[in-house]
Amino acid sequence: MIVVVIIGLLAAIAVPGFQKIRSASQDKAVLSNARQLAAATDQYLMEYGKSTVSIGNLVGVTNYVKSLDLVANETYPTVFTAGAPITVRGIAGLRTITYGL
Repeated sequence: MIVVVIIGLLAAIAVPGFQKIRSASQDKAVLSNARQLAAATDQYLMEYGKSTVSIGNLVGVTNYVKSLDLVANETYPTVFTAGAPITVRGIAGLRTITYGL
């Protein structure tokens, strides 16, 4: 019986730590995706001379970013402007990250 209580206490201590690590890794993956999209927007500007581009022209097998994998059900903007911040919303339904401030 004491062993079960000790295991329960250890689990109660460990679970919040794991949740924090998971959130941090999701945020890093989303930030990496935002960096790739910002770089792709800059490349599009250099090639076509247009500073505004839709996500469909950036992401795809023959485009600048081959695939955009969602890690926490986040929502990316549909239009990007070179030099403007990229705000990703709804990370795990709770958080928002802005890249490029």
